[in-house]
Amino acid sequence: MKRVDDFRLRLGKRELVPIVVGGMGVDISTATLALEAARLGGIGHLSDAMVKTVSDRRYETNFVSGKLKRYKLNVASSDKSTVMFDLDRLADATRNHLGGAMERKRGDGLIFVNCMEKLTMNAPRETLRVRLSSALDAGIDGITLSAGLHLGSFGLIAEHPRFRDAKLGIIVSSLRALQLFLRKNARLGRLPDYVIVEGPLAGGHLGFGIDDWKTHDLRTIVTEILQYLHAENLDIPLIPAGGIFTGSDAVSYLEGGAAAVQVATRFTATRECGLPDKIKQEYFKANEDDIEVNMISPTGYPMRMLKSSPAIGSGTRPNCEAYGYLLDSSGNCGYITAYNREVAAHPGAKKVSVMDKTCLCTAMRNFDCWTCGHNTYRLKDTTRRLTDGTYQLLTAEHVFHDYQFSVDQKIALPA
Repeated sequence: MKRVDDFRLRLGKRELVPIVVGGMGVDISTATLALEAARLGGIGHLSDAMVKTVSDRRYETNFVSGKLKRYKLNVASSDKSTVMFDLDRLADATRNHLGGAMERKRGDGLIFVNCMEKLTMNAPRETLRVRLSSALDAGIDGITLSAGLHLGSFGLIAEHPRFRDAKLGIIVSSLRALQLFLRKNARLGRLPDYVIVEGPLAGGHLGFGIDDWKTHDLRTIVTEILQYLHAENLDIPLIPAGGIFTGSDAVSYLEGGAAAVQVATRFTATRECGLPDKIKQEYFKANEDDIEVNMISPTGYPMRMLKSSPAIGSGTRPNCEAYGYLLDSSGNCGYITAYNREVAAHPGAKKVSVMDKTCLCTAMRNFDCWTCGHNTYRLKDTTRRLTDGTYQLLTAEHVFHDYQFSVDQKIALPA
């Protein structure tokens, strides 16, 4: 029986343990977690979601309070079109977060950043360009483009001196999405260095429709894309993600032609994960029927999360003056529309409930949106229950090595 350690991910001249830890925002994938994955010879992801908040939390900067101070007179207004990000400060926050991690990196692995196109920030093209360019300036090893088709993202950084040096990849959930991306970027003469194929059992935002995600299967999608790449003589490493819970799960994909696997759910219950410990215990306690896919994200994508997430039904007043990461180019957001509708329907109410959308910025900042993978209900089987009724937290190294060395679906419990 083969183990994950019998395989290697080849990216250019680099050979890596074929384990990629996914990028979970906001600061759920901490720098400490990403650094551990890199130290152990794999790839760790950071996320640049709400990077100003993360910088303030980790580096004692004041980016959020500074933005709020600038727009404080607009707080009570439903018109958020004037609430813009200072691009220089956005660049500074990105370099703080990513550069600080790169300075601490040890080992033979790599650190990538997950960059969501759906973080439109009231100036989609301009803010995305700054985030991508600043990540390269910070020395990040690679950028994974996520939450969107990213048809123009390569073009935004084509003139950057590290455009052909850094590893650049994209997350897709279908062959069609990959074909669109390759066709759009053909003129640049720059293929992605890797493609992550995220299936319907992944955590957080899903690249499927709310009515059809159950009809899709990761293995089928991976096989289809592998066949396409072979037919087109494209040597692009393919990395499946979503629902890969054991080392044996991973081996089955590696034997089928995948270059590596991306995993995340089991790392949410590690000491290095940025979730508060009490929320990690909620993940451990969850049963399968405690997990749902809903449409409360203002991005328009379905999201998988625990039904008990405090974000569901919360009527938080939009705090775009401090955050505003999901404002479109007109200053609109699906949550603002839903919130204003409920306020109008309940005049004089001190508090309203908004069931169909959530203020994702505030919810993620406060760790109130408990996004998770489908297999979260299996986390309790990976550890021990302590005498006080809580579950023992694992180290990232323990989980990484369990993926790397286990066989026969066996999960190594902590000592």
